[in-house]
Amino acid sequence: MVAKRRKGAGTVFLVVVALLVAGGFAAYLAGRDGAKLPFPLPKLSGCVVTAANDTGRDSWALDVTQMANAATIAAVGIRKKVPDKAIIVALATALQESKLENLGGGDRDSVGLFQQRPSQGWGTAQQISDPRYASTKFYNALAKVKGWEKLRVTEAAQKVQRSAFPEAYQKWEDEASVLAMALLGGAKGAVSCNLPDDDPVVKGSAAVDHVLTALAADWAGTATTSAEPGLQGVRIAAADNKRGWQLAHWTVAQAAENGVTRVAFDGREWSTESGEWRESQAVASHVLVEVFA
Repeated sequence: MVAKRRKGAGTVFLVVVALLVAGGFAAYLAGRDGAKLPFPLPKLSGCVVTAANDTGRDSWALDVTQMANAATIAAVGIRKKVPDKAIIVALATALQESKLENLGGGDRDSVGLFQQRPSQGWGTAQQISDPRYASTKFYNALAKVKGWEKLRVTEAAQKVQRSAFPEAYQKWEDEASVLAMALLGGAKGAVSCNLPDDDPVVKGSAAVDHVLTALAADWAGTATTSAEPGLQGVRIAAADNKRGWQLAHWTVAQAAENGVTRVAFDGREWSTESGEWRESQAVASHVLVEVFA
């Protein structure tokens, strides 16, 4: 479960330090639990999301797989033009049901990010295993709940999921809110990832194809791209600053899967070398995506 730092911040700090001393921090991230950070993330494989919520500015850690799935859930919601709160509810639900892992099984015939069940009419197991399909079905079901916008996050999620533990979703609201703020483009440079030291999954033209395929899958034709002259990569048009940061954060979140080595937008750039956003000469008209050669 997520270790949320509230009044027991000192305890969380000691636990994390102990993990570091034991060399277990990488394994801690690999446990697929988001972790609220009491200090900056060491340069190990994983992602950090930092944004403001109702209680201030928070940072949370996810592994690269969790981060990619969170970005897909948000992207589907954005292109469907759902309210921001719907994305928070969806992220909180997936955190509870699967810890943002696209699971191949679960309780009875449950499958995927939201642990939807073919026997309950959510679709075939193969369909539900597609994060885009699963996210779309969740948003469609939520939209049918009368007055869901006025409900607490856990109540709205429960109306869709009908869980045996109806209050279980509420504990994820803080993390889901920070994730949504970042992925909705409400904060600049809010998603940073340190990628594994292994060779990239794809390189060169194959990596460019992966970026374009992922964009088509998550954004369904709403992201316009063009070739980047003299560079192995693509440009993604940014209609405005918010849209640009939505796409920039999504690209960083998907970087490990798509062979991305650099993302630049609006005076900042992220790279696999630094693992964080730094000042650059990047323009605000498009998101520049460079892949491994």
